[in-house]
Amino acid sequence: MPLARLQRKRPGTLLHSGKNFVWPTRTLLLVGETQEERDISARLPRTACYPASRLPTTMDDLTEALSASFTVSKEANSTAAAHPRMAQYKTKFSVLEQSERRRRFLDLQKTKRLNYVNHARRLADGDWTGADSDVEDEVEVDKKELLQEEKEKEKSSEDDGMEIERKKLPKYYANQLMLSEWLVDVPQELETDWLMVVCPVGKRSLIVASKGSTAAYTKSGYCVNRFPSLLPGGNRHNSAMGKDYTILDCIYSELERTYFILDVMCWRGHPVYECPTDFRFYWLQTKVQETDGLADITKRNPFKFISLQSTACSEEALQQALAVEYSFSVDGLLFYHRQTHYTPGSTPLVGWLRPYMVADILGMDVPAGPLTAKPDYAGHQLAQIREHKKSSDHVRPGELNGHYELEHLSTPDQDKGGGDAVASPRSKLLRESRMES
Repeated sequence: MPLARLQRKRPGTLLHSGKNFVWPTRTLLLVGETQEERDISARLPRTACYPASRLPTTMDDLTEALSASFTVSKEANSTAAAHPRMAQYKTKFSVLEQSERRRRFLDLQKTKRLNYVNHARRLADGDWTGADSDVEDEVEVDKKELLQEEKEKEKSSEDDGMEIERKKLPKYYANQLMLSEWLVDVPQELETDWLMVVCPVGKRSLIVASKGSTAAYTKSGYCVNRFPSLLPGGNRHNSAMGKDYTILDCIYSELERTYFILDVMCWRGHPVYECPTDFRFYWLQTKVQETDGLADITKRNPFKFISLQSTACSEEALQQALAVEYSFSVDGLLFYHRQTHYTPGSTPLVGWLRPYMVADILGMDVPAGPLTAKPDYAGHQLAQIREHKKSSDHVRPGELNGHYELEHLSTPDQDKGGGDAVASPRSKLLRESRMES
């Protein structure tokens, strides 16, 4: 094929030549026969390439080929990808892996204590001058990597005649939310040791109310809104000279102008990061009920704040929860281990399922209704679930090390006897976790 016939397409465009089928990340090149053409294709971003003999012939084949070669996250059981048991290809994960990591996470949180008082105060004040050099170095490394990525994207965009919008890189407010994994390995103690929360459709937000103002941050750390609220410290009438501050994990529904409160990390200056889920949920419900006007839209509270309710994970309780008609559009179900602390980053101690998955993943009867109705694409996935369950007698031992994702937390330096000096808790926990395993 002559070089002049090579074509460049936008992302998402699918073409194939007589020899190869190529799916790109940013650009697409039809792979030809000459050395010059092969040299050009080698300089392009990584692609998934298949011989002509393996070209998909139907839409199902195409979907399977793409899902088998495309991943969006390196984290185990990331909710950004399809559920491992429902993916449209045969998975290779170990059913023991998630349970082992849960055990390791619980063991680690018993022995590790982080200075969340300093951390919450810094989030509220926006003052990180006392942060340890280890954390600063880690942030600088991340910043350099992000800047390098932006330069590469800018160069690529210039080649295509496109312009990109420059944004300030987030720093300390990034990666502050506790994120879930797909619930793959169903815990044996699900009924006694776990709680479930029905989640609305919306965007995950970190809410920081302090100094008479309330700020909303994305998971990536960008401040997307600032407004007054009736949260403690959230407006100039209840800020108590800046001493009161509140930090919440919320889901924002733009349609309803509502922040649904999923979890609480700090209320009126009292951090509860290291409290178990049972207590955090109880504390949240109690404090929200004590604060008048949070559920109303007023001049001092332009957005509603409504706390989400938790329920036990018994079969009867889950059936009742799935039969209820909610005032919001349901996105999915979060399962919290009762003893887990609030740990920024992804954790196997918080699981995620779509409502229609409950019957097949948890193996229980569910009431017929809008929440449990299976979408059209679920039919093929159910066959994969049955096949997986038949072959699950033989499993590989899972990775034993727990994986904490703690970003920018203020931890007393044990070598210096405490104080405001901090170390990098993420690197310490990861290193010690690997050593133990």
